[in-house]
Amino acid sequence: MRGNKKPSFFRSLRASWRDTVLLFREFRLPLFVFLGILFAGGVSYHTLSQSTDSPTQSLSEALYTVLTLIFLQPIQPYPKSWYLQIFYFLMPLLGLSVLAQGLTEFGILFFNRRARNKEWQMAVASTYHKHIILVGLGHLGTRVVTLLRDLDEDTVVIEIAPRPDLKSLLHRLDIPLIEDDATREEVLLAAGVSRAKAIMLLTQNDSLNLEMALKARKINPGIQVIVRIFDDEFADSLQKQFGFQAFSATGLAAPIFAATAAGIDMTPPISIEGKPHTLAKILVSPSSHLIDKTINQIEEQFRVSVVFLQQNGQMVFHPEGGLKVVEGSTLAIFGPPGQIHQIVNENH
Repeated sequence: MRGNKKPSFFRSLRASWRDTVLLFREFRLPLFVFLGILFAGGVSYHTLSQSTDSPTQSLSEALYTVLTLIFLQPIQPYPKSWYLQIFYFLMPLLGLSVLAQGLTEFGILFFNRRARNKEWQMAVASTYHKHIILVGLGHLGTRVVTLLRDLDEDTVVIEIAPRPDLKSLLHRLDIPLIEDDATREEVLLAAGVSRAKAIMLLTQNDSLNLEMALKARKINPGIQVIVRIFDDEFADSLQKQFGFQAFSATGLAAPIFAATAAGIDMTPPISIEGKPHTLAKILVSPSSHLIDKTINQIEEQFRVSVVFLQQNGQMVFHPEGGLKVVEGSTLAIFGPPGQIHQIVNENH
C-alpha cells in the first residue's frame, strides 16, 4: 500500500480555492457591467464638469467621484448644475443594483456549496493528479471503487444517473462523483483525464466503453485504459489494435466456474500480455501421474510455474527444480487455466 494520502482538510482547502475561482469566473459579467458603469459615468462626469465652476482636474478624480457616489459617500459638494445632480441619483441606482445582484448570487452559491454539488465535485476532482477515473457505477463499478479505496488509490467516479445509496457510499468514502455523460470530452477533462494515470470503463455498453476509451486516449496518450467488454473476441481485438486492457466478464468467470465444478482451488485470473493466468492449489493424489516428477519436469511439460511446494512437513516457496513430488504433496501452480486443467487431469 502506498503512503498515507494527503489529509482531506488540505484537499478540501484546495478544492474550496478552486471552486471560488470558478465562481468568480461565473460572475464576471456583473463585475464587468459594474466597471463599465463606473468608467462611463466617470468619463461623462469629467466631460460635463468642465463647463461648470467646479470642474474635475483629471479623469481619475472623476472616476473616484463617481465611485463614491455609487456607495452614497460623495466627496464633492452637491453641484448646482442639474446635469451633474443627475449623477448623484443615477449612479447609486445603477451601480448598487448590478453589484448587489451579483454579490447576492455569489454569496448564496459560495456559502451553500451543496446547491452546486456538480460544480463542487468537479472542483475537488481538479485537485487530483495521477489518479484513477472510473466510469460506470453499477455492481461491478461499486465493488471496484471500494477496492481502490482500500488500496489507497485516488479515484474520481463518473456516472450519469447514480442511485441515491451509491451516492451516499461515495460520500462516506470521500470520493468525488461527477454526475454527467462521460462520452463528452468536457466531462472527461473535468474529471482530470489529462492528469490521470488510468481510466476504467465499466458500463454495460461495449460501444460506449470503446467511444470513451478512444476519447480518453486522444486527450491523454499515456493513460492506461481498462475496458469492460462482454464479447471475448472483441476484447482480444481491442487489446491487439489499440493496446487497451480489455476484460470480458464471462471470460474471467468461466475458468472459475469450471475449476469449482472440477474441485480445483483456483484464484480469479489476471491478464498477462492479454492472456489469463491463475494460481491453483493441487493436492497430489495417490494415483497421480505427477508422483516422482521433478519440479523442472512439471514446469517444462505443462508450461507453468510451481511457486510453492509443501511436503514432508516443509513449506518451500519457489522450490528448486530438482525436487521430486511425492504423494500428499501440495503444489501452488501459476499459469494459464487450460494448462492447469491438464495438470489436474494428470493428478487423477
